[in-house]
Amino acid sequence: VGMGGPRGSVPGRGTPGRSGVTPHRGLRGTAIAWGRAGAAAPVSPSPGDPRGRCSAPRPPLPPRYPRPGSPGARCWRGPLRAGVPGAGLSPGPAPAPGPGHRPAAGSPPPQGLLTFGYIALLARVGEQVAGSMRKALFLSLLRQDVAFFDANRTGQLVNRLTADIQEFKSSFKLAISQGLRSGTQTLGCFVSLYLLSPKLTGLLLVVLPVLVGTGALIGTVLRSFSRRAQEQVAKATGVADEVLGNVRTVRAFAMEDPQAGLYCAEVDRASWLNEQLGLGIAAFQGLSNLALNGIVLGTIFVGGSLMAGDELSPGDLMSFLVASQTVQRSMANISILLGQVVRGLSAGARVFELLTLEPSVALRGGGSIPSHSLLGRICFNHVSFSYPTRPGYLVLRDFSLTLPPCKTVAIVGPSGGGKSTVAALLERFYEPTQGTITLDGHDISSLDPSWLRGQVIGFISQEPVLFGTTIMENIRFGKPGASDAEVYAAAQLANADGFIRSFPEGYDTVVGERGVTLSGGQKQRVAIARALLKDPPILILDEATSALDAQSEKVVQEALDRAVTGRTVLLIAHRLSTIRGADLIVVLARGRVAEAGTHEDLVRRGGLYAELIRRQTKDRS
Repeated sequence: VGMGGPRGSVPGRGTPGRSGVTPHRGLRGTAIAWGRAGAAAPVSPSPGDPRGRCSAPRPPLPPRYPRPGSPGARCWRGPLRAGVPGAGLSPGPAPAPGPGHRPAAGSPPPQGLLTFGYIALLARVGEQVAGSMRKALFLSLLRQDVAFFDANRTGQLVNRLTADIQEFKSSFKLAISQGLRSGTQTLGCFVSLYLLSPKLTGLLLVVLPVLVGTGALIGTVLRSFSRRAQEQVAKATGVADEVLGNVRTVRAFAMEDPQAGLYCAEVDRASWLNEQLGLGIAAFQGLSNLALNGIVLGTIFVGGSLMAGDELSPGDLMSFLVASQTVQRSMANISILLGQVVRGLSAGARVFELLTLEPSVALRGGGSIPSHSLLGRICFNHVSFSYPTRPGYLVLRDFSLTLPPCKTVAIVGPSGGGKSTVAALLERFYEPTQGTITLDGHDISSLDPSWLRGQVIGFISQEPVLFGTTIMENIRFGKPGASDAEVYAAAQLANADGFIRSFPEGYDTVVGERGVTLSGGQKQRVAIARALLKDPPILILDEATSALDAQSEKVVQEALDRAVTGRTVLLIAHRLSTIRGADLIVVLARGRVAEAGTHEDLVRRGGLYAELIRRQTKDRS
């Protein structure tokens, strides 16, 4: 290619034009305009060139894009756009956006905002799930009958309320965050794999069900290990709860070291079971990774065979391997997640087991007797009963008894004869194995238990339990809507107002856990006030004064004498001196009524009652 001057030309190749050399169409159809710049002088063909071409070195080609200020760019007056041929490049930085500049409507939000929303939403969902489960489980536990609590330790139930639900919440959050992401990645990559090579994808889909089935089988074994480990942790929690709840007894017998050893043994057992569970999870994850890596190697082998047969291109094979590795990583994350999910499923199963448990005696449901027609006549008709924890031993055998309205009936007898069981059956803590119990002719099984316990029956036990709050709230527990004046009146009736007002805080005195800051007589009088606050027509006194000293018993007995007036009273007593004024005394032995009558009648007969009196008189002397 020769280059002419402003007016020159390459001989035989073109004619000078207005803006330089007019190209000739014979140069392979390519035309090059040189502009008005000067060029080298015309050259002649070299004599040694057989084709008659120039042997002089070629000048450099012009730049692809005109430089700013060059003749090719001087006519441009619009904005310069980079990357567009012929548009030119701006020599300086882009102008800053003006005050009214706004980002594009479709621009994505910042990653930090998405991360914040993701974590906040996950935390909110997890806590709401855990809170709902705790509330539902607590309500379910409160609905269970007394037999359920006889068979389950309090510490184990508290462990389900706390540790099991916490474990389930952690697994739930991991399953939502990591499981959903890994599952979505796996599904999306399988779609890509199918589009790349249906044959290789088909081989993967043949192998994966085998792996999933094996994983499910191993997961069943791991769930069994997890359940045993969690039950052992609950057992250790139960031991701690029992020891700490009875710390005074432990301290009194100097049993700190043996009890600590017992707890440590339970904890060691739980740790060993959790270690075995960890080994099982590790083995499962190791086998999973080995199998997934084997799938990748198999993909390379089969893909190479397909590529050799021109059924798969090298690029598609590499794309398939990259997608396969993504699937492998996602499934490896799922296998790691499965270890935590196994724990969560086991904990959740223990929780849902209690959520779905139905009590044998419902809290509510049934009829009621109008207060104006309620007399308080109670009849036990051929009742037999055995505790659910001891189904083969009958505590009551064909027991029959009638409590007349507004009368006091006392039940006495040797220990273990079934006296407290009669009171528990009347409260409907248990259902009779045989026979019926009626109130004014109505079977109590057809009456609303909540109405029966809340408005009809007042119960005072031998060991009253107070809550760790004020005396006012403990008394008001018998009638939540009672006014302060009603609480004061009940306390006066129970001979409790005097000692309560002697405290610096009076009725606002906090009694501590289970009323530990009060004496036995004081706790008993607070319990009597609590029972009398709801003014029940039926009153059950289960050895209410047996654990008191003589002075406290005298004060409490005076309160009871005032409390029983105008009520049907079932009095269970161990000290026979407290029942002399009862309208009817029933002697219970081996689950049956041995004899019944007034104090004078029974003494005159010289039977079991008279023998009990002689023994107590001899012991006192």
